[in-house]
Amino acid sequence: MMPELLEILMLLCFGCSWPLNLMKAYRAGTAKGQSLPFLVLIFTGYLCGIASKLWGGHFKWYVLFVYVLNAAILSLNILVYFRNRALDRKAKDACAC
Repeated sequence: MMPELLEILMLLCFGCSWPLNLMKAYRAGTAKGQSLPFLVLIFTGYLCGIASKLWGGHFKWYVLFVYVLNAAILSLNILVYFRNRALDRKAKDACAC
């Protein structure tokens, strides 16, 4: 029980940043300062964690849930990155008049 609890705490501590990053990126409306490779790398890490839990066969559903929740919020960050990149292009095209 203790290893799962510690893993959940680690995921919660790490995962608390994603909703904050999502709100900040959405409000900023620009992809400047964001790194798509970084977001994809972290997302891949979450997918590996999920696969590890499923492959091992003896996982606790609540640990898996936290991995999935973090991956879902991070995927929203990736979508906002593409939205912001499109806004950046639109702003650049508007300035090129």
